[in-house]
Amino acid sequence: MSARVSKPHEIVERTLELSRADGCVVIADEQSTANLRWAGNALTTNGVTRGRTLTVIATVDGAEGTASGVVSRSAVTMDELEPLVRAAEAAARGAGPAEDAQPLVTGVPASPEFTEAPAETSSAVFADFAPALGEAFARARAGGRELYGFAHHEVVSTYLGTSTGLRLRHDQPNGTLEVNAKSPDRTRSAWAGRSTRDFKDVDPTALDAELAVRLGWAERRLELPAGRYETLLPPSAVADLLVYQMWSASGRDAAEGRTVFSKPGGTRVGEKLSELPLTLRSDPHEPGLESAPFVIAHSSGDDQSVFDNGLPLAATDWVREGELRRLTTTRHSAGLTGLPVAPAIDNLILEGGADRSLDEMVAATERGLLLTCLWYIREVDPATLLLTGLTRDGVYLVENGEITGEVNNFRFNESPVDLLGRATEAGRTVRTLPREWSDWFTRAAMPPLRVPDFNMSSVSRGV
Repeated sequence: MSARVSKPHEIVERTLELSRADGCVVIADEQSTANLRWAGNALTTNGVTRGRTLTVIATVDGAEGTASGVVSRSAVTMDELEPLVRAAEAAARGAGPAEDAQPLVTGVPASPEFTEAPAETSSAVFADFAPALGEAFARARAGGRELYGFAHHEVVSTYLGTSTGLRLRHDQPNGTLEVNAKSPDRTRSAWAGRSTRDFKDVDPTALDAELAVRLGWAERRLELPAGRYETLLPPSAVADLLVYQMWSASGRDAAEGRTVFSKPGGTRVGEKLSELPLTLRSDPHEPGLESAPFVIAHSSGDDQSVFDNGLPLAATDWVREGELRRLTTTRHSAGLTGLPVAPAIDNLILEGGADRSLDEMVAATERGLLLTCLWYIREVDPATLLLTGLTRDGVYLVENGEITGEVNNFRFNESPVDLLGRATEAGRTVRTLPREWSDWFTRAAMPPLRVPDFNMSSVSRGV
């Protein structure tokens, strides 16, 4: 039976049949990945992987409330299902009442493709990309550059079933491309990255051309002291800062006075955060950035609840025309705070600026800095959401609308909430890859931002 009954939806159904708990949620994640890596203008490795993870969430009703137990295992066979279910039930019986307990979600129409085989990726996803990468290698060699980087593609098919009748499925493709160009003596480095669903919309030769320009800018090197500079943040850097802001936007934490979105007696919902007409939003159906249209929660935490699994997600404005409109909540934390139910969604879009490109914003700059990306971002103060981190792979001096050279790297200290309030210009919104968070969050569209006084708190000697 183990060999015969192995389809994800059958695994889900059998797990639910085995459950003796008062409630049960089963999440089967089928994952496949394909990747390419290269160094010094030559491919080094490539590979394809497959995997399955099964999560069982058992709920047990007691006199004092409902408890939950969660157990996850990889590569589970049919013979191993019953021990897994019993372990989840034992965990629930051994736990105290769950603070976030809610009735399991009901009434969501089943996904028509629930019983179909999982979607998969393979090396074929690189069929057009790989030859173009070879052309980029040839161009780089001819131009005296060395390219390093990787292309990664994965598809996760998630099957969600519950004892209340939900049968939902979501296929999530996710691709990332990161390329570093270096001068042969390693004194100059530039980075470019892209997010993609299928590698049909990324051009490695175009990235090489972009990197060649940046390496050219770096031929002239200048040293600048720490200080506050007019700074142009490219979309990747804006995404890294605002993704962290979203991760810090728990409605409950704000209501309890622990975050930048707190105020005496409540939250800052309704306050103006920016004079620019900026809208920060998420939408599971955003073209090119599609994400799960229902809650998938493998565990409970400040911003998610296993009891909300299957809850439908809808387009949500977190900030509208500069005004804070929503903070993330579960059904439980919404009840505690009086805020609307607003679960997190796995994409983020900032828009509402002008239509100028980053290059056009550079041309309109009298004197300032142009960043490439940020890294090693860490929180300093949750009350203000003060973050620190480093610039990386190119900080360039802009003078009279032109790039005149590369300057040293800096450590910065800034709050993304403050930056939204101080930004004087937002450009055209484009899809981008948050470099720092590319292992966790890739579906973003951001504009470049002009900040008149970005705080470069100290000089960094890193590359």
